[in-house]
Amino acid sequence: MKETFSRRQFIQSGALMAACATSNNARSFAEAVPASGKPSPIHLGLASYTFRNFSRAQMIGFMKQLNVTDLNAKDTNDHLPMDPKQEAQALQDYAVASIKLRAAGAINFPRADDDDIRSQFEYCKRAGISVIVAGDPAPDALRRIEKFVKEYDIRIAIHNHGPEDRLYPSPLDVLKVVKKLDPRIGCCIDLGHAARAGANLVDVIHEAGPRIHNIHIKDLSSFQSRESQVAVGEGILPISEVFEALIAIRYKGFVDLEYEVHADDPMPGVIASFSYMRGVLAGMGYRTKIG
Repeated sequence: MKETFSRRQFIQSGALMAACATSNNARSFAEAVPASGKPSPIHLGLASYTFRNFSRAQMIGFMKQLNVTDLNAKDTNDHLPMDPKQEAQALQDYAVASIKLRAAGAINFPRADDDDIRSQFEYCKRAGISVIVAGDPAPDALRRIEKFVKEYDIRIAIHNHGPEDRLYPSPLDVLKVVKKLDPRIGCCIDLGHAARAGANLVDVIHEAGPRIHNIHIKDLSSFQSRESQVAVGEGILPISEVFEALIAIRYKGFVDLEYEVHADDPMPGVIASFSYMRGVLAGMGYRTKIG
């Protein structure tokens, strides 16, 4: 795509990222982001799976350090338990910390069973969540899921998992099966897995358009290796072009960092990832929301 950065913006963005690179404190970068500029149309959030080896309390502490308040929660560790009483305590903890739950998942729908499907929708309704990230829903369950999408007005975003995924390796595979379903059933585009499946990220964003209900962002050093994940900005994914494409289609959802490596010590990579993304947006002339 045509580069839209001016030389001044590029230098400014680079300076911001350099400032962050010299600090171990995420807040120092947040304070370095210019107060001027248009509010960013790209909304950055966090996938809780990033902190799967840490408790909810620890994750809340990390989010405060990162100045991130929007969460895509998963029933892992104690992040958002399925049990209603435990879920209520989690919701209280997030409210006290001013953390907003924007999506949940990945949630599996392995069969066309109304009771099972309803339980997942009830789980998200209790949490006030409007997007379910669905992991490999059974094709014969999609029509049943559609019924609950209409009843609950909760969107379904089917997650692609790359070449290893027998059902949905690419967002294009998701689009094939949802095109005749309610428009609230669409894609959670996992950018790293989509790239490994051979998708042109910019093209697929434009093709999916309003069917994109969530984005998982990660970066890779090789499109041939699932194990090549690195901090966002240290790999080969076209991050600025992806942001430009999302802005072009007027995407209103969240771009959630899902950093899956270094599970026992993810914060250095997570800090670097948010710093890079905020720097790219600043270089494009946008002001990111801090806190």
